[in-house]
Amino acid sequence: MIYLDNAATTYPKPEAVYQAMDQCMREYNANPGRSGHKMALVSGRSIYNTRDLLCRLFHIDNPMQIIFTHNATDSLNLALKGLLKPGDHVVTTSMEHNSMMRPIMALEELGIENTVVQCDTTGSLNPKQIEAALRPNTKLIAMTHASNVVGTLMPIAEVGAIAKQSNVLLLVDAAQTAGIYPIDVQRMNIDLLAAPGHKGLMGPQGTGILYIREGITLKHMKEGGTGSKSEFLTQPEILPDRYESGTPNTPGIVGLGAGVAYILEEGIEKIRTHEEELTKYFLKELEKIEGIRIYGPKDHRKQAAVISINLGEEDSSEVSYVLDQVFDIAVRSGLHCAPMAHKTIGTFEQGTIRFSIGYFNTREDIDKAVDALTRIKEELEV
Repeated sequence: MIYLDNAATTYPKPEAVYQAMDQCMREYNANPGRSGHKMALVSGRSIYNTRDLLCRLFHIDNPMQIIFTHNATDSLNLALKGLLKPGDHVVTTSMEHNSMMRPIMALEELGIENTVVQCDTTGSLNPKQIEAALRPNTKLIAMTHASNVVGTLMPIAEVGAIAKQSNVLLLVDAAQTAGIYPIDVQRMNIDLLAAPGHKGLMGPQGTGILYIREGITLKHMKEGGTGSKSEFLTQPEILPDRYESGTPNTPGIVGLGAGVAYILEEGIEKIRTHEEELTKYFLKELEKIEGIRIYGPKDHRKQAAVISINLGEEDSSEVSYVLDQVFDIAVRSGLHCAPMAHKTIGTFEQGTIRFSIGYFNTREDIDKAVDALTRIKEELEV
């Protein structure tokens, strides 16, 4: 199988991730923070170690400001619903995933207003449009770092500067960039950062994080056991306990830590350069196939390693099915849980065939994908 669906979940993972999770399950998988015996203490230290590694990756000062969640969707829901109140206004973009758009739309019922800033047909955003959309009651700018449909990189640092100057908070969805592009929450003025563990951070599914800048208080979404302040029947206010009720996914968090350790050891620049080079090569080879429409910036310097195409007017799902069944190439087709993004780039009816490159892909993988598309096109012309 040639796996080119890394925007959904990276595969494979570094060997250290599998080893760390296996060791956790076999040797010390007790409840962290609930007991004082040796296994529980090792579990607790392992979870803290992952927080510490994430701090190094994102330039976060206090590990306790990192909340573990189930995925980026979980993180975005906590950030949006925990922060915004009736009468508030949030600004977002037309290139967002449904994990951002659906909570924002749901909040309309509570009297929380929103403005969706329209991006251009390549998915690109002019920061001045964000600034122009701000109102006196704007509480938050909520936006993706890179489109999951076409990979377009968003000007987060510029928007962060606008947010800071305007006394507005910035929530960033880093689902397509965390672990691949440098993210400095302090330099970029990011107040809330959501990311899944199972994509660029190279951890397992069922893991995610939300960074909450010190001084920001969110309404917690659930109450329960935390292992702290057990004498009280009310939820503790200390972080991260306030947002982490219940037994944590210790093996998953340990695996996430191993993934982040691998990234820090390899180096973000090396990972990003590899993906950029393959993206550049793939775009160049696709341009040679007559009848293929490529969406997005078509520039490896302006997009993450996500390339969306269509083969003439052919149904994107049909082409994806052939790639899988005949050529053993895994991609994703359709609307990618981002209908507004597809309306922005003009593919809402047809969807697209999305190829998403990961660190473990090779030039040979790209060559085989190009050959498969060429052969499919030739077959359709017969």
